Amino acid sequence: MTVYNFCAGPAMLPKEVMQKVQSELLDWQNTGCSVMEMSHRSPEFIEVYEQAVAGLKSLMKIPDDYSVLFMQGGGRGQFSSVPLNLKKNGKAHYVTTGLWSEDAVVEGNKFLTVEEQDCRVVVNGKTSILPLAEWNVSEESDFIHYCLNETVDGIEIFESANQLLVTRDVPRVIDMSSNILSRVIDVTDYDLIYAGAQKNIGPSGMAIVIINNALLNRSSESVPTFLNYAITKAKDSMYNTPPTFAIYLSKLVFDWLQKNGGVEAIEQKNRDKAAILYQAIDNSELYENRVAEQNRSLMNVTFYLKDESLNQCFIDEAKANGIVAIEGHRSVGGMRASIYNAMPIEGVKALVEFMKTFELKHKTK
Repeated sequence: MTVYNFCAGPAMLPKEVMQKVQSELLDWQNTGCSVMEMSHRSPEFIEVYEQAVAGLKSLMKIPDDYSVLFMQGGGRGQFSSVPLNLKKNGKAHYVTTGLWSEDAVVEGNKFLTVEEQDCRVVVNGKTSILPLAEWNVSEESDFIHYCLNETVDGIEIFESANQLLVTRDVPRVIDMSSNILSRVIDVTDYDLIYAGAQKNIGPSGMAIVIINNALLNRSSESVPTFLNYAITKAKDSMYNTPPTFAIYLSKLVFDWLQKNGGVEAIEQKNRDKAAILYQAIDNSELYENRVAEQNRSLMNVTFYLKDESLNQCFIDEAKANGIVAIEGHRSVGGMRASIYNAMPIEGVKALVEFMKTFELKHKTK
């Protein structure tokens, strides 16, 4: 039986990539050792690191006045790193659209004064996000922070930051942990992009930061060295021993994406997968999605059984049919299908067929 893993993270990785990792695990490039065992200062690993940086820059068309940093601590680590490095006047604007942006507010408040704006609107049971032009961002803010895709709530923002009615003197900071590399964006619309690696890039525990070099001068000496963007940049992400295996695996994922047509090609596949699943939900009498169409996530499709007494039965039967990690986040319940880049369209079709069979079975009882 084929098993499809719909976990929100750590998420499935491309099978082709995992097979290559397996083949190289004990002897990387005829060195006689694993990439996990070699010095991060060795010429061999430096080449892996440089290829990883170049691969991401190519995929996302990152210009030369931006830097790519590999940092530890995942996305949550950046909840602290962002305010510590970008603090200027001591006040920042945080937009909340779901659980992860709310958690970022909690952390931001430890280091500066957060002006929080909840931009969720619920109409007829469907949640949407206020247009960016209606966000009230002060020109005095050190930066504006928001999450582009909320994994728990299945909410995604598709508008560019250029729609904000505030000057570029206020840096745009986005958490892109769960949708980086899933669709084309213009990196220059933002000043700092960060992403935990465990959705579309590689193993958990690492974060990637894409930063406009003009912001590096904000990283004061008082910022803990381990979290300091300017020092991380100056040391090529190797102030301390970096997450070497995660960087190596990320490089392989970037290669896989390039081989398969880049971000443009994967975006079309992601839109096709999401369309199949949302159509099945909308055409059902048992399932419902509670997000307005314009903000439905391409990566995390949330849905609810109208008869919630069937929830555990649905989860158990799904698992028996090779559909695993389908339950929703504990804070919201329901179901969640995370269909990141590595999820093949066959997995989505298998889920839809199971959903239809399950609905038919329980309608006749």
